Amino acid sequence: MVLETTDIRSGSKEQIAHAAEVVGRSRARRKIFEEILRGKKRIKTASEISSRTGLHKIRVEQEAAVLYKNKIVKKTKFKNEIAYEKDDFYQQNRATILRLAGNKSAIENYPTKRNPLIKMANSKSVILNLQVSKSAIAIKQLSIDDIDSFQKVRCVALAPGTKNEPVLEAVFKSGLQKILGEEGEFKDWGGEKDDIFSTRLILNGTRINAAFGLKGRGTSGKLTPRKMGKQGDQVQRLFSDPADIFLIQYWDQIDKSIVEQMQLFATAKSVLWNKRIYYGIIDGQDTLRIIEAYRDCF
Repeated sequence: MVLETTDIRSGSKEQIAHAAEVVGRSRARRKIFEEILRGKKRIKTASEISSRTGLHKIRVEQEAAVLYKNKIVKKTKFKNEIAYEKDDFYQQNRATILRLAGNKSAIENYPTKRNPLIKMANSKSVILNLQVSKSAIAIKQLSIDDIDSFQKVRCVALAPGTKNEPVLEAVFKSGLQKILGEEGEFKDWGGEKDDIFSTRLILNGTRINAAFGLKGRGTSGKLTPRKMGKQGDQVQRLFSDPADIFLIQYWDQIDKSIVEQMQLFATAKSVLWNKRIYYGIIDGQDTLRIIEAYRDCF
């Protein structure tokens, strides 16, 4: 007799989360799941399970059928009766499955490939719990010198001692739109994901979607995650855009923690969308280089 085995559907954590959702809040199903996996005996009949759990045999068969159809247990015949065989993987992970079962919040916060856990722990850091192979990640940090749309910047080198001056966000936004040839209207409001979203940025000779986060002179000092929105989640919101490249611009110095944060979200975006994601910063010096190279736009 050939018995059906559990498929490796999409990774071990996916299987654990799936099993927890199937077991769910049903007390009867939980009892049956525990009993099938309990002890060393691999195969147990419906009558045995009924006797151990106190559930009617028909109820056992009904609930076990749900587990079987979801490939959590195996179904066979033993002693001329319907019986169920434990799966080694689920037996090894039953404690985690039972901990998650019926707990919606716990399942939502359980990291899987389809549900990478990305949390803003505080305004200074991001926790990314994402288990994937390196080959699945395709990200690259760029500078404005790498982008075709800003090619004139390559001819501009700032002289030592050049002083950064605060730039109005509206002024830089308007100039940036002219450079990109973007005629769309972008109004500022508290819950915005981006300051500019454009399909007209050129990279390596190809038009791609670009999302820009701009910080004007209303912000001062070194730019850190704490200064990125009221909740420190502006980078996170920016990366929710359907873009291929994400750029943050500021008139002064940008702290490396911003770059680290962008790298984390770019990684998650690349894995979830199975595509290459670009990201980069435009600090005060590069802001001045853009203005100098495209004076007719500012």
